[in-house]
Amino acid sequence: MPRAIWKGAISFGLVHIPVALNSATRSQGVDFDWLDKRSMEPVGYKRVNKVTGKEVSKENIVKGVAYEKGRYVVLSEEEIRAAHPESTQTIDIFAFVDSEQIPLQHIDTPYYLAPDRRGEKVYALLREALSSTDKVALAHVVLHTRQHLAALMPVESALVLVMLRWPSEVRGLDSLELGSAVTQPKLAKSELDMAKRLIKDMSDDWRPEDYQDSFQERILDLVARKAKAGKIENVERAEGEEQRRSADVVDLTELLKRSLGGKPKPSASKGSSTRKPAKTARK
Repeated sequence: MPRAIWKGAISFGLVHIPVALNSATRSQGVDFDWLDKRSMEPVGYKRVNKVTGKEVSKENIVKGVAYEKGRYVVLSEEEIRAAHPESTQTIDIFAFVDSEQIPLQHIDTPYYLAPDRRGEKVYALLREALSSTDKVALAHVVLHTRQHLAALMPVESALVLVMLRWPSEVRGLDSLELGSAVTQPKLAKSELDMAKRLIKDMSDDWRPEDYQDSFQERILDLVARKAKAGKIENVERAEGEEQRRSADVVDLTELLKRSLGGKPKPSASKGSSTRKPAKTARK
């Protein structure tokens, strides 16, 4: 099992469900590094002034946000750090919506959630409750100082946390400028029947093991053949290790009844922002 990339809790009413976040995907694309063909040394990226073409040292670089064309507002590192959301180590559920209400274009990156620190029973409880009601939970979570909108959903025996794009990041379908020939097509019944028949003839079962990246396979095969022939160059590279943070969380399953009785509402700071994503998902 891969190492958890984040540990915290699902905040469900007054109950905290200890969980560990694991990546549900992996990148398998071929990674081409730049090398100096004269010495076979790694080629890196320089910080270069785009006007003078000269290299700029790190201490002379500041961060700016374009305010108008050619005009920037410079922000200090302290100001940027102060604007980051507080890392609470919790997945804060604020609403439940029907699973089909979240449009595909809002879905981003999936992560697996595993129960942590004796949270198995309440983890299973939330999973079964979501499955039986055909609901998904909308939540806020902070990862690497960035706040995300997310959907918590059951998948077979597990819970999956899917990062969602903020509504402001998703372009509306009206940006396509589809004409009436697409939105109100005049299709002959025979044409539609033939299209349906073709779809039926080509219908198959989902078998993910049958789908392979042919480019990656060819490149890796080529690399293996050249390596076997002794065509390998030695390149020295220094790699750093990424540190992970975790939080101590208490399992509070006995607070379910109090959660139902009190029905705690989101804080005022989250009230306005939490309702907008739920409405957007219904479009």
